[in-house]
Amino acid sequence: MHDRLSRLDRSFLAYETPSTHMHIAGASTFEAGGLRRPDGAIDVPRIRDYVASRLGRIPRYRQVVSRTPLGVPVWVDDPHFQIEYHVRHTSLPPPGDERQMKALCGRVFSQALDRARPLWELWVVDRVAGGERFGVIHKVHHAMVDGVRSVDLLETILTPEPITDFEPAPRWAAKPAPSTLRLALDEVGQLARKPIDLARRAPALVADARLPDGDIRAALRGLGSLASKTLRRPSETPLNKRIGPHRRFDWTATRLDDAQAVRRSLGGSVNDVVLATVAGAVRRFLERRGVSPSGVTFRVMAPVSIAGRSGRPDALGNHVGAWMVPLPIAEGDARARLAFIQRTTRRFKEDRSALGVRLFAELTGWTPAALLSLGARISWRNLPFNMVVTNVPGPQQPLHLLSARMLDYYGLVPLTDYLGLGVVVFSYAGTLYWGLNADWDVVPDVDLFARDVEGSFAELRDLA
Repeated sequence: MHDRLSRLDRSFLAYETPSTHMHIAGASTFEAGGLRRPDGAIDVPRIRDYVASRLGRIPRYRQVVSRTPLGVPVWVDDPHFQIEYHVRHTSLPPPGDERQMKALCGRVFSQALDRARPLWELWVVDRVAGGERFGVIHKVHHAMVDGVRSVDLLETILTPEPITDFEPAPRWAAKPAPSTLRLALDEVGQLARKPIDLARRAPALVADARLPDGDIRAALRGLGSLASKTLRRPSETPLNKRIGPHRRFDWTATRLDDAQAVRRSLGGSVNDVVLATVAGAVRRFLERRGVSPSGVTFRVMAPVSIAGRSGRPDALGNHVGAWMVPLPIAEGDARARLAFIQRTTRRFKEDRSALGVRLFAELTGWTPAALLSLGARISWRNLPFNMVVTNVPGPQQPLHLLSARMLDYYGLVPLTDYLGLGVVVFSYAGTLYWGLNADWDVVPDVDLFARDVEGSFAELRDLA
């Protein structure tokens, strides 16, 4: 009747403040096609019915966060679930251009999700590009999806081929909420099982710790590296000021073929090209703000998918870790910036430093929620990086919402204290889509940073 939140998911709830919204999100546009009614409007009721028909595949999207008597959050079915609340309808005024769509995204992303309801929203935006297109803005709390094991709403409703017919959603019947006694007994059972689970895992952990190249030693080395970076804080820049609750959202796009050409000509990976592009963009941005990049220490946190050597699902090192990548923004030559990034990421791959961040998450996950929340406030204010940059490889074939083809997708990464700008790069159908989430006051010129990305990428493309 209920599921416990994982330690990582609990941390995402604890991190949230009025200024730090822990939802991940995205915006996309679609060809109106067969979803446009004779009056020119998009058939939103049909989209709503279709989304409802797919929710059986992702039960979490009809659940809310409840609490055990000891305050531990658990998922329970929402007896008052209404699809109309979650799939919303709005329209752009004429002419429905890109500038208006970006402004709407900023307003939607500035609003925290209601904790009393399932933690997601999907907005259908009518009258985009004069009615030739429609938009979809979606938000889901980070506690709902960890990006690796959970299935996302868009993954469920988007299909490689157009769909014209679908089975209607069965009648929703929520499972009864567990009683206070049941929650209390479950909590006692969980506490009793922790020493047993630890004892069961101990032999495998000890055996792994004895291996020179085992996950445990690699994680401890990475944790030591993370600690040293935390002590040596990066430079403060105009991007690293206290943020507020309001957001600006902007974007740009570059060709994936051009990034592949850079990779083939100059070496490295597409992710290296992305990080080198960000380095050049930050350099341009700081110079325009009157800050000399010379002597500035600038790091980004780059989430990466990792797997332990054992390959077991329960082994330390599976799922998600992160690199703390120094960006050579003082370097004026684009080729040299890319070469520096290549050397750095090659070293990270060899020593598996991403495991250190994973171990840190595993250890802090044992902290009670109240202390974790306090620790989150302290740690975010002393972050060892200046920005989060996420590179997400997506499908290269077109996707569809019913009969409408998706034209683009721009992702959003949450902002937190003193991180005024976050970058998500999503590759889809031959294009790299750069989503830029910025604090309203810290980065009012986020549109110029988008141009900086274009200029920095063009330097690498021209070299190739």
